[in-house]
Amino acid sequence: MDQAATAAELLAHGTATLGESGARRMRNRIGPVWPGARVAGPAVPVRCTPGDNLGIHVGVSKAPAGSVLVVDVGHEPELGYWGEVLTTAAEVAGIAGLVIDGCVRDVDALAAHGFPVFSSGIALTGATKHRAGSVGLPVRCGDVTVDDGDWVVGDVDGVVIVPGDVLADVLAAARTRTDKEAALFEQLKAGRTTLELLDLDPGPVTTAD
Repeated sequence: MDQAATAAELLAHGTATLGESGARRMRNRIGPVWPGARVAGPAVPVRCTPGDNLGIHVGVSKAPAGSVLVVDVGHEPELGYWGEVLTTAAEVAGIAGLVIDGCVRDVDALAAHGFPVFSSGIALTGATKHRAGSVGLPVRCGDVTVDDGDWVVGDVDGVVIVPGDVLADVLAAARTRTDKEAALFEQLKAGRTTLELLDLDPGPVTTAD
């Protein structure tokens, strides 16, 4: 399966299903900065010195088309590490999106560009641009370790990481789960209850009738 087809299938399953199928779930502080943002692609990990975003600028210049920057900014997240300037540069480079355990700014512009960004917040003040960082080395983002070439998927429910060496296994489990849920929905529409279908014991719940 080529990269585009893999990305499309991962997005079709969605992060909730992938997270139940072996993907690593980022903490819920990482979410879309504009409604409808969704992305899937191979990860390019970036580490910044806290308060500085030079690593991100280097990452944008080096990341291959279709990839997603996954950024760790350390213990100083409340700065605007990314905005419209970097978004424009990333679009020209063909980068698919950004996941950052830190803040961004120019949110209206990011939405207008349609560039998928998932962050832990929004902040006005910008970062410096002259301190050390790394591109392509492992990082921690959303309390998940991310290696170069892992797959990252983000949608309205959050962000997950699929390690490259288990991609086939996660996809197989997600297909099984998606098919099982489709059958479940049909039975619910036919009038069966979740108690029946999931074999739940209602005994511990007190009801008025």
